[in-house]
Amino acid sequence: MHVGYMRKIVALWLMLALLIGTSSLENATANPSALYTNAKGSALIDVESGRLIYSSNGDTSMRIASLTKIMTAIVAIDNGKLTDMVKTSKRAVGKEGSSIYLQLGEEMSLLHMLYGLMLRSGNDAATAIAEHVGGSEEGFVHLMNEKAAFLGLTHTQFKNPHGLDEDGHYSSANDLAKLTAYALKNDVFAEIVSTRVKKVPNPHEKWEYSYTNKNKMLSMYEGADGVKTGYTKKSLRCLVSSATRDGQQLAAVTINDGDDWSDHRKMLDWGFKHYPLQEIAVKGQQIAGYPYTIGQSFKYPIADNETDGVQSRLVLHNVDSIRSTFGERGLLEWYMGDRLIGSVPVYDLASPKLEQSSKSPKALQSLAEFQKADHQGGSDIMMSSIVKVLDALFMH
Repeated sequence: MHVGYMRKIVALWLMLALLIGTSSLENATANPSALYTNAKGSALIDVESGRLIYSSNGDTSMRIASLTKIMTAIVAIDNGKLTDMVKTSKRAVGKEGSSIYLQLGEEMSLLHMLYGLMLRSGNDAATAIAEHVGGSEEGFVHLMNEKAAFLGLTHTQFKNPHGLDEDGHYSSANDLAKLTAYALKNDVFAEIVSTRVKKVPNPHEKWEYSYTNKNKMLSMYEGADGVKTGYTKKSLRCLVSSATRDGQQLAAVTINDGDDWSDHRKMLDWGFKHYPLQEIAVKGQQIAGYPYTIGQSFKYPIADNETDGVQSRLVLHNVDSIRSTFGERGLLEWYMGDRLIGSVPVYDLASPKLEQSSKSPKALQSLAEFQKADHQGGSDIMMSSIVKVLDALFMH
């Protein structure tokens, strides 16, 4: 076959065993058993891959109460500056429902407001954050809906940043699962929602505010690390939880579920048992028979009855393409049957691209800002560290 033609398009199917062997897929359990919850809508997602591994009535739009604040938090983190001081308006102070009891004119860093938002579900904090980041509550809601569209959340629409019942304000279990998987990949968001108790500066008294997380899953379930509770008289009980075991993170969603704590333990157990995260490809690994190496690791949750259907296809770029100019030689695409489940770039052996950090400059900047904001307004960085150590001791 002509070399030029191969450069333009190569569709070479490789059996999985030729690239990575079969050992990495041998730990999956038997065919998944049936899963049942008491929820009106539910979903379970693998965070790293974004694969929905369970869904029941998952695309039905429903009222979601304070699960709304997952979007509020990630939009604020993506668009705001964590060290900014957020001033509490009259509109924020007067917001009904759950509150962190902000006073009119009170100022608090955006980061500490986010702790009040996610741990205590403060509707006053949600309003103050929205007004600060979006210029107005309405402006911030526009950003929320833009983010929903960007993430492909086709059964979601926001009318406010707090989740109080309002016609036209809704989402679905599947959409919330996808949103949560996106948000948990943000280190700042993940740190906030996994925190059990947070001390923040109090401008009115010598003692600090103490926010205890309402999410009981953090103490009820091994490996739990998030995310958010919710309740209104119309939505009833809503919950998004996440947990990490053996390097795999799952997120469970239930909407209108009277037995959500039990159902979430059951859902997470089921997911870890039947859909373990498998390492399909390893960064730096050479592709058998080719002078190329894999530029990014790839993992995917695979049930035992699915292993035989996983195949890969190497597609090389045209030598004159922009990607090829910047060192990327092609893509290694992974399929389960006819469905594309992921792809990774491939490079020449010993390419300098392999040494690049997986963290984006924006992510590193956000983490640095997080550290600065977390100590902002405190009496002493050392004292803040001591408080964190004591918190950790009492939480275990």
